[in-house]
Amino acid sequence: MPAVQPAAAEAPSALRFAPQILFLGVAPQVAERCLAGDTPALAEALPLRDDVSTDEITPLPILTHYDDKLGRYPYTGFKAGDRLPIGADATRTSGIEVVVAGKRYGKGSSREHSPAAEKLAGVRLVIAESFERIYRQNADNIGLFTSTDFGLVPRIRAGESIPLHELLAGRDALAAAILESGGLLRFGQRFMRDVRSAPDAGAEGPRTLFEKIVARHALATELTAAHPARGDGAFVRADWRFIHEYYTGMAAHMLHANFGRALELHEPASIVVFEDHTSYVEESPAHVRGGLVPNVHRMVEAQRDFAAEHGLRSHRTLTEDAARADDGSNAAGISHAMMAEHYALPGQLVVGTDSHTPHSGALGCVAFGVGTTDMANAFMTGAVRLTVPESVRIVLEGALRPGVTAKDIVLHLLAEPSLRAGSGLGKVFEFCGEAVAQLSTDERATLTNMTAEMGGFTGIVAPDAETVCFLRERRGIAFALEDWMQSDAGAHYAETLRIDCSAVPPMVARPGDPGNGMPLAEVKEPVRIDIAYGGSCTAGKREDFDHYHAVLRWAADRGLRVPAHVSLFLQFGTTAVRDHCVARGYLDAFERVGARILQPSCGACGNCGPGTSERAEQVTVSAINRNFPGRGGPGQVWLASPPTVAASAIAGELLSFEALQRRYA
Repeated sequence: MPAVQPAAAEAPSALRFAPQILFLGVAPQVAERCLAGDTPALAEALPLRDDVSTDEITPLPILTHYDDKLGRYPYTGFKAGDRLPIGADATRTSGIEVVVAGKRYGKGSSREHSPAAEKLAGVRLVIAESFERIYRQNADNIGLFTSTDFGLVPRIRAGESIPLHELLAGRDALAAAILESGGLLRFGQRFMRDVRSAPDAGAEGPRTLFEKIVARHALATELTAAHPARGDGAFVRADWRFIHEYYTGMAAHMLHANFGRALELHEPASIVVFEDHTSYVEESPAHVRGGLVPNVHRMVEAQRDFAAEHGLRSHRTLTEDAARADDGSNAAGISHAMMAEHYALPGQLVVGTDSHTPHSGALGCVAFGVGTTDMANAFMTGAVRLTVPESVRIVLEGALRPGVTAKDIVLHLLAEPSLRAGSGLGKVFEFCGEAVAQLSTDERATLTNMTAEMGGFTGIVAPDAETVCFLRERRGIAFALEDWMQSDAGAHYAETLRIDCSAVPPMVARPGDPGNGMPLAEVKEPVRIDIAYGGSCTAGKREDFDHYHAVLRWAADRGLRVPAHVSLFLQFGTTAVRDHCVARGYLDAFERVGARILQPSCGACGNCGPGTSERAEQVTVSAINRNFPGRGGPGQVWLASPPTVAASAIAGELLSFEALQRRYA
């Protein structure tokens, strides 16, 4: 990105925008008309597209760029009807400065590339009914304005200047100060010269576990209080900061542009660097067809250079060749899964440049995703920005039915009308109840991991005897729980949602959005599949592979194999998961049914490896966490649990394990 200039002495009191507006409508003709220079009135553009994801704003292959080239590509994955109406350079050459969309804008990953691409294309303001938390914070951090005030639209079309205080209406004081400063790094240069720890002095009244952990990590700065209230902007220190190869080059570029080459990182021993997206990029159709593989290799080298220069601990990718030569000493895998396996502890605070950082919340720590600028600032100051969120208590009651997993619970939750409408946006999801107490840490991690899909700030489960067992058996740590590591009786929650888990059946989510959940039994017509993929951070854990194996061993023992028209991919989340499968003898059944086994990586989940579709007519059943348009290839992606993915692979169509057993009884 271009070097950030010194902050102006005084922010302008009002801003004027070009009257031409890009409406992201449901009908493709709306965007095409806007880009042609004919801006319709808002009423003519309705209905607007809801759930515009970061995968649509900047498809993953575009993330190999982290400079001005990003400005060529905003909205190139945006889908309206059956079309992609916005091509490369279309936004930049149109002169558009304002974009308008519907609910939950910016769903998906923590990629700051999305608002960066918009800003570099000339966009200065995005108006939407609601925003995902990470997207909006990333926009703030680079000085891109966002608003939920649709009353601005006719005024902008009329050429009216908009007072700055109206653009900042409803924002917390910290967000407003960052935007007025032109972004977080400019803000930091002005107001974060003195960052101090502020020990938790306790608080009046009961608190949630999340609130207690945040209080123990609170920082005071020139403009923020040491112990903020809910809704306030604040800074906290992190026990761990981690980053992966799609963000490190961009972060280094920002830091060098602002502070020169000689950087002194804050507490580098608490920074962890991962390669977890790119080991199979040569088999990614999107990267290969786009000629982007050399870009990826340069991106990886940029991370390796940065890590070496600053002595950062690194976990490098494990290729097929490296796996064959591995003596077991190389710990590799998906970043947030690795954090739970090797680093995070109850009561700690963990931040990473990935929206699925809440994975580690299963251990009873506060773990949340941030964008590149947030991480760059944290590298230099040790301070991490957040707006203190409300909490939602999810009480999981009853016992799960046989064959039903945490993934089914999440798909059920995502289909809840209130959550589908965005009631959980930016909130903490605290999981508790009888069913949670019976879940393993791996299964709890599925719940906390996928709070990202619910639009949540993070997910958390209070540590208990299961947590202590996990730490002892998986990590060799003798951890002693402390009395404070639980929510107090009477703690404040914005909402309590109770789910009877005994009534949750095997679930799937229809293509297009993880919120399109429905019971598998209610899929009326057979859905023929071409690809089955088991893996990712959500479904590449040890217990997930126990589920894959239970189904595929049953099939192998009956002489069943994956049909000729189906490709089944199983990808380990980490090397520890691989070693577990080898020790248990799982690979025999996997190979007998015809599965291809892949080494640890984000792979098909990030559209960067085997398991992605190559043609629009292909249908995938996948255990990953997202099925936004374009994620996983041009085909349709159904989300399902590990047992359902394995059973569907054998059946050649969407099918539960129970139904598969009946079919071959």
